[in-house]
Amino acid sequence: MAATYFDLSAPLISLSLPTSGTLGKLILPLNREFTVNRDQTCSKALLTDMQEWRRHLHRFPEIGFNVEDTAEFVKEKLQSFGLDVHTGLGKTGVVGVLQRGSSNKAIGLRADLDALLVTELNTFDHRSQHDGRMHACGHDGHTAMLLGAAQALAENASFDGKAYFIFQPNEEHGLGAKAMIADGLFERFPMNAVYGMHNMPGLKAGALAMNSGAVMAGEDNFCITIKGRGGHASQPHHHIDPIPISAEIMLALQTIVSRNVAPVDQAVVSITEIDTDGTVNVIPSTITLKGDSRNFKEDVSLQIETSMRRLVSGICTAHGADYELEYLRLFPPTINSEVETQHAVQAALATVGSADTDDNCKALTISEDFASMLKEKPGCYIFIGNGEDSEGGCMLHNPHYDFNDSILGTGCSYWVNLVKQRLAPKQDTA
Repeated sequence: MAATYFDLSAPLISLSLPTSGTLGKLILPLNREFTVNRDQTCSKALLTDMQEWRRHLHRFPEIGFNVEDTAEFVKEKLQSFGLDVHTGLGKTGVVGVLQRGSSNKAIGLRADLDALLVTELNTFDHRSQHDGRMHACGHDGHTAMLLGAAQALAENASFDGKAYFIFQPNEEHGLGAKAMIADGLFERFPMNAVYGMHNMPGLKAGALAMNSGAVMAGEDNFCITIKGRGGHASQPHHHIDPIPISAEIMLALQTIVSRNVAPVDQAVVSITEIDTDGTVNVIPSTITLKGDSRNFKEDVSLQIETSMRRLVSGICTAHGADYELEYLRLFPPTINSEVETQHAVQAALATVGSADTDDNCKALTISEDFASMLKEKPGCYIFIGNGEDSEGGCMLHNPHYDFNDSILGTGCSYWVNLVKQRLAPKQDTA
């Protein structure tokens, strides 16, 4: 997950199944007798295996597209389960194919493989053995849960169709999903929908949360270089000082959200870096401002860029300075489709019940490159609680973070229930 600037310390809303069949804002078929299968699809042996896999991956984190050993580990496991395995998508991505029956229905389940350039400060036995690299976002757990689901479905499940197990590199830099798509992911493996999952510290361990529509923000980065005319600090009248110009620009940018973006549309614009070529007695010639913008709609992203260019141009022109402005869109917003979100809710209810299912969670201003897959296919991205206390409550990207092994069975069971429900054999009505 690309960044974490949020607090999920508030308790999860507990929901009960109403008599009308309405859970939150989604309309679901009424089924008072749904079975809660928390961890029941996972044998004790599989739970032990998943923990061993997860801790192995945690010990040996890899970065970006350079996840060759991780991808090889995944490939070998999938092959041992009897899946048809394809490698090299998006450089180091892996896809496992499991088919039952003759239906042409198919869904994709996605996990991410890569770690972060973080020096781990934990001292437990499975801490990172690669200096400066760490699974500080829980992708080791995501991979282990999806491997567990592949094994469980391969050994015991009865369904009719294809389940594609997608293991993606380079999520953290926002490049892996696009690379797999460019390599023909959805052409080579036609699927009706694609689903993803991320652990969430601060949320009750094993609770599941999702919503229909925007669930995570898009991320844009920008770089503004103000070109003045530097010189001696004692003679500012001979120069074009970019410092007060940059100050005006920084203040003006804060009016984009408050005065240009509609109040019903959420957005944030932040200056995060300032760099000059001046020194204590030298007025600089240039100042570079770098920053980050988050939004939930692509037209809002365009509006922010347009407003930024207008403001920067006007202020620099007023002071006789030149400028350069680069605006980059790194992650689109993550938009869950309505029908597939209902399907995710049904699988969650079957896994953890209504008390631990939140079908209308608040959208978060973090970003995730699974959004690129959701631009191509309908689907749903959900959160699984990593816990409120101890290591499970430590925020993502923190050097003390660790994935909570107690939720491995729940995540695995959610995937299994989703496949069984979505690819259920047709009932014989004769």
